[in-house]
Amino acid sequence: MGLELYLDLLSQPCRSIYIFARSNNIPFEFKHVELFKDSVLGKKPAAGSGAEQPRAGPSNSEGAGKVSLLKKVPALKDGDFTLAECTAILLYLSRKYNTPDHWYPSDIQKRARVDEYLSWHHANIRANAPKTMWIKVLIPLFTGQPLPSEKLQEVMEGLSTSLKQFEERFLQDKAFIIGSEISLADLVAIVELMQPVGVGCDIFEDRPRLREWRRRVEDAVGKELFFQAHEMILNIKELSNIQIDPHLKEQLAPVLMKMLK
Repeated sequence: MGLELYLDLLSQPCRSIYIFARSNNIPFEFKHVELFKDSVLGKKPAAGSGAEQPRAGPSNSEGAGKVSLLKKVPALKDGDFTLAECTAILLYLSRKYNTPDHWYPSDIQKRARVDEYLSWHHANIRANAPKTMWIKVLIPLFTGQPLPSEKLQEVMEGLSTSLKQFEERFLQDKAFIIGSEISLADLVAIVELMQPVGVGCDIFEDRPRLREWRRRVEDAVGKELFFQAHEMILNIKELSNIQIDPHLKEQLAPVLMKMLK
């Protein structure tokens, strides 16, 4: 049995794994899992040109639940071996497939810099960037009511603080986070920062250093792959036009509201 990756490209951790695997020519079977179980996404991605592309067809949600003990994506199945969590999967793939050293350097200090960013990322960039999508699209979709503008402003202020730290502490005057080549740190960062862009909050517009870094990341992985992986998030507003099952609304609306308290 070959490598299977259970992913939904609406999820930023899933996109990082998808881009990493594709850009390194790692053979895998794409198992499309819909995070909102057919009710939110409404339509499935168009069929790709090969087994590694997102495919139309039944969701693999049930299969992902069996693969991941944590019942969430991303999830990896490699023969009898299964693995969850984005960072763990990225490191597993980099080691098994002996990907170029710049992704997770053998140099102990450069590797430590990647680890440092990945540790910082979760409590900072990831703590704020995804909330823009919940506030502007998903929560109104489930509750039928827009959130107060103050809530988005609060999140954007927190994200602005994190972006300032990102530029000054990690990016500095370098091409990428750890130097002249892309690493896992850059990949994990960029997919997270595309969440606000997808809902009309262009965080790169007034930040030239950040904007140039984004351009270099796109070039490093390939623009076609980059935008193919982000197609769903860049068209996220289309979700506002679909009908949500009333029972699903009743179940998830309170949960989504609690996420932002």
